[in-house]
Amino acid sequence: MRKTASLLFPLLASSFALVSMSEAQTSTGSLEFTARITPTAARPEPVRQFTFYILRKSYKDIMKEAEEKDPAPARDAFIDSLTVSPELRAWLKAHDTLDLGSPDIDKLLSPDDLVHVPEFLRAYERCNRGGAMMGFPKPKYKEADRTKNPEKYAKQRQDYLAAIHKFAGAHPESASTIELELEDVNPQRKWGVLQNERQKRVQLAAPEMAQLQFLAAKAETDLEGHASISGLAPGNYWISSLNLEANAGDLRVQWDVPVKIEAGETARVELSNLNSTGASGSKP
Repeated sequence: MRKTASLLFPLLASSFALVSMSEAQTSTGSLEFTARITPTAARPEPVRQFTFYILRKSYKDIMKEAEEKDPAPARDAFIDSLTVSPELRAWLKAHDTLDLGSPDIDKLLSPDDLVHVPEFLRAYERCNRGGAMMGFPKPKYKEADRTKNPEKYAKQRQDYLAAIHKFAGAHPESASTIELELEDVNPQRKWGVLQNERQKRVQLAAPEMAQLQFLAAKAETDLEGHASISGLAPGNYWISSLNLEANAGDLRVQWDVPVKIEAGETARVELSNLNSTGASGSKP
């Protein structure tokens, strides 16, 4: 009797283990996918030995979350930090540009701007210095009169500014090269540096966030571009390359493809240029 019982217990344990494995298999699902890229005017090529990440959240949404945690610099606060005149700060806040080096900046400058914003006035004077435009006004006031004869100085300076205003209105082309004289006060480069630094931080933070908070599994494709994953709980997932690019021929692509996993079933997905997040030409 004892011998029969001792044989029975291992059989029951084995049967229980098989039942548990069967239940686990039917309560989870599997994923199979193949990744191929079709270069321009060429045949599809498998994406070989490339790591894909199965995420519980779209990588696009993860990027948005990373951007929200590291918000873009406030434009007005940036303008307030500039060492420029109050008039130029006010002009920058009122206009949708920070690039004073743009060839089209002259089209945004009115005669009032050229007269009342000190940086614009100096640049306007410099680009017309030496008779670049015939008839360009010349100042009659002298700097020595600022203290010796302030009334005379103020009157002659106002006359000069009025003449500048009139000339600028009559000859808008006289400001056509003003951007060349604004490089020393152009905030665009500094603004670009702030934007690029923030973008680099986000690009580093998003993949880390994806793997620490939303990673369900990962798999590397074989030489045919094929990969499979089992034991995934039912639900919605995304097959993602994170911020990595797969390349073939002249193309570089990324993926963030949704897939639904059903219990006891295998989902199959074909990754290609068509469902990538965008294809771009490869760098030389």
